[in-house]
Amino acid sequence: MPITMHSASVPVFVKMLGNVSVWLDTAEAHATAKKFDVAVLLSSRLAPDMLPLTRQIQIACDSAKFGVARLAGGDAPKFEDNETTVAQLKARLASTIAYLQSVPASAVDGTEDKDVEVPTRAGEPLKFKGEAYLKHFVLPNLFFHVTTVYALLRHNGVELGKRDFLNAS
Repeated sequence: MPITMHSASVPVFVKMLGNVSVWLDTAEAHATAKKFDVAVLLSSRLAPDMLPLTRQIQIACDSAKFGVARLAGGDAPKFEDNETTVAQLKARLASTIAYLQSVPASAVDGTEDKDVEVPTRAGEPLKFKGEAYLKHFVLPNLFFHVTTVYALLRHNGVELGKRDFLNAS
């Protein structure tokens, strides 16, 4: 079966966001075992100028939902970006996954040459064709933020390994 725009996006996004949800369970168990507030992990950063773990998860969700919405020509669900607990972050991940799974493959497949514009703060949008948008913007952005979540948790002692990164959910 040939690779399609849908097969290269939605299942990958669902898998990785599902993995993040499992990592949050592991992080919560770690904090409980070590007798500290899990909020310490949620506010952690790798460097002072980097966004905290909570924001990394929010952006990973946004990357996936906006990526699919722009390709499919639909509207992505809106989230308030106000999650402060593991339960709230897991709910956001679950809502994002549910949205991704609700988009029919037929809405994403065949969008390789679709014109896609991504708004920027500078005003002038980034412009892509669908395939380039998926391969060179959405996927790298999603993996950057998911990997940062993984690195933040590992840096703070949460026992995760490569297998968890690849196969947690």
